[in-house]
Amino acid sequence: MSEKTELPRHVGFIVDGNRRWAKQHGLPAYEGHLAGYNSLKDVLLETLRRGVKYASAYVFSTENWKRSEEEVGHLMGLLLKVLESDVPIFLEHNVRMRVIGSREGLSETLRKAIERAEERTRNLTGGELLLCLNYGGHLEIADAVKKIVQSGVTAEDVTPELIAQNLYAPEVPPCDLIVRTSGEQRLSNFMLWRAAYSELMFIEKNWPDMTIKDVEFILEEYKKRNRRFGG
Repeated sequence: MSEKTELPRHVGFIVDGNRRWAKQHGLPAYEGHLAGYNSLKDVLLETLRRGVKYASAYVFSTENWKRSEEEVGHLMGLLLKVLESDVPIFLEHNVRMRVIGSREGLSETLRKAIERAEERTRNLTGGELLLCLNYGGHLEIADAVKKIVQSGVTAEDVTPELIAQNLYAPEVPPCDLIVRTSGEQRLSNFMLWRAAYSELMFIEKNWPDMTIKDVEFILEEYKKRNRRFGG
């Protein structure tokens, strides 16, 4: 079965190339993450402004804890800024903000900031922005299975639909399109369940070089795709 569609419901962005961008410009890694943060807001808000209902961004994976303590600290500081200082931007654009991933290992300050930001934007209707923070596709599926086991469901009653209902933010639909920057061509543990039939797009630019013009290109390119679902 194939399907021609004009606009994706859910676009997932694998935010890649911040450190590479910094190195190319002779700057410390932190400057790359700061530049990436500035692009993140522009690209995600433009994606939603153009009518996409869900835009998700892979901002910190479960594997990123392996980076230096200094770099992790800078990243957490930027994420805290998104969750605190930038909430008025989401309110202005009528955008609901959610954070998916494990809360384990996050500071109490960050956890409380997540709760406040989600609560303040809960009833906004202009699209949903999902930050994948301390997120891993394997962990998401494992956590879903744990919830199912704890609920007492028998093995015979486990279905793909039941697993989907127990993912993080289960009402968020599968990714129609996953975009990765920096020229790398892999999913890196992003949205593994929701990526089953995603269209994939790999862009040579490093993430800090992304602009709202790239959103137009991405959505126009998506229109040309003839989606196939195995039928």
